[in-house]
Amino acid sequence: QVQLVESGGGLVQPGGSLTLSCAASGRFLSINAMGWYRQAPGKQRELVASISSGGNTNYADSVKGRFTISRDNAKNTVYLQMNSLKPEDTAVYYCNANVRLNWNNWNDFWGQGTQVTVSS
Repeated sequence: QVQLVESGGGLVQPGGSLTLSCAASGRFLSINAMGWYRQAPGKQRELVASISSGGNTNYADSVKGRFTISRDNAKNTVYLQMNSLKPEDTAVYYCNANVRLNWNNWNDFWGQGTQVTVSS
């Protein structure tokens, strides 16, 4: 009933920038929090950044000052602006949305993942 489609991944040199997008579609009442997670090979998935429906944000310490999460509620889209990228940022990035399906039901949904590779 809900689909999250990601775009914007790719290969970037250290110090470069990249912006990820994730758009939600389907039948639902509203979207609560949205976030970006990442997972490197052999590593656990970790929360990178999150944003509430009202725009309150949280960031992992490793990306503070470099990444910015934002959302466009009219487009049901969340963005992740990534600046000053480092090799350790290399991972598959997944978006997540906590979606209210009706008055008494909500669920988390995930995007398909997009590869971000930071290398010279």
